[in-house]
Amino acid sequence: MLFMEKAVIFDIQKFSVHDGPGIRTLVFFKGCPLRCLWCSNPESQLREFQLVFYPEKCIQADRCRQVCPNHAISVKRKSLVLDKRLCNLCGKCVEMCYAGAWKIFGMEVDVDYVMQEVKKDVPFYQSSGGGVTFGGGEPLLYAQFVNATAKRCKEEGIHTAVETCGYVPWNNFERVLDNIELMMFDIKHIDPQRHKELCGHSNELILDNLKRLSKITAVEVVGRIPLIPGQNDSKENLKDTARFVASLDGNIRRIELLPYHRFGEKKYERLGREYALAGVQIQNDKYVLELKELMEGFGVAIEVGG
Repeated sequence: MLFMEKAVIFDIQKFSVHDGPGIRTLVFFKGCPLRCLWCSNPESQLREFQLVFYPEKCIQADRCRQVCPNHAISVKRKSLVLDKRLCNLCGKCVEMCYAGAWKIFGMEVDVDYVMQEVKKDVPFYQSSGGGVTFGGGEPLLYAQFVNATAKRCKEEGIHTAVETCGYVPWNNFERVLDNIELMMFDIKHIDPQRHKELCGHSNELILDNLKRLSKITAVEVVGRIPLIPGQNDSKENLKDTARFVASLDGNIRRIELLPYHRFGEKKYERLGREYALAGVQIQNDKYVLELKELMEGFGVAIEVGG
């Protein structure tokens, strides 16, 4: 795993209200060990920088094609096409396109840079009980960096949280526990084989890490379940998940249900990838409420996220 003084991020998002308490700043790390079929941030999966084209922003000024030193940009059917084999991510197309049709996802940063951005919104954290959330991708691939940044945040009185898929060695968790106050932990499917089919890896390591976390009383732990229609939103899976969480001895007694959305679907097209769940229908509110009531029957507090 990666331990370094610098990390690769792809965005810092301000004024989030869905990723922890209050108004928050989200630091999105690049790189993830899972490949979930519904991933809404496909640009986060690879640690490497990626050049992305937004055709809806293109005004066909042709400057990007002219400035590309490797002739990686061409015109096909009246639209620009990128040959990734020729592109060296020099960024000249991004610099020349004032319409913003080209963007490089990926930026190497140090702790000072992240803190500079986070501290800009301290008044909002103080007034709302907010703080900073490390997400991604998988932030715990950069456990040493996250811990160093979280320590600085705590010294400034800024609340710290992590969103994790859980698929990292336990010692990655141990590196951050002294400085993280809230751990939002994904439970994407309770069955190991089905989890592998949906996310690329089985869930044994994930569930073992969750068991260990449940015994760490100094950190608030919240389970999160993205409800994917026809994939993990069956009543049987949700019952088994609630039963598992209720069996834990420690401090995990709350789960957030996150209804499916299509916000990331367009990103696959921009990355030149096919979205595996295209056309999937969003659950209705009534069914989500049924799942909530079903899980609450096992003594687990359930919230429905936005």
